[in-house]
Amino acid sequence: MISLQIISDVLALIVAIEALFIMILEMFFSRTKMAQKAFDLSMEYLFTPETKISMANQGLYNGFVGVGILLTMFVLPQSIATFNLYLFIGFVVVAAIFGGFTANKKIIITQGLPAALALISLFITNNI
Repeated sequence: MISLQIISDVLALIVAIEALFIMILEMFFSRTKMAQKAFDLSMEYLFTPETKISMANQGLYNGFVGVGILLTMFVLPQSIATFNLYLFIGFVVVAAIFGGFTANKKIIITQGLPAALALISLFITNNI
């Protein structure tokens, strides 16, 4: 039987990988059909210079979150790691809720749901 700790780790890893994927999409592929579909934006909008700069900056922050989760999981001692996972994954939950209300409702499901499940599993795993 798969332990709750493994499920929690896998969910946190999914959140990190998704954040890094979004970073790559926003920073390097913001003017592609994939970005248009992922972010539900027009190609006309994606080709404005301001959008390219804005998306690159957003991507940078997504990258920080993804790398933060990975470093937390694989480098930091357990005594610090748990708190950091709550912090970074909590950031994703808050960003998904905010993005769902201000940008695109599907963000709540695509980013928010995996992060919320990861956060819930962390709470259960750590008996908090």
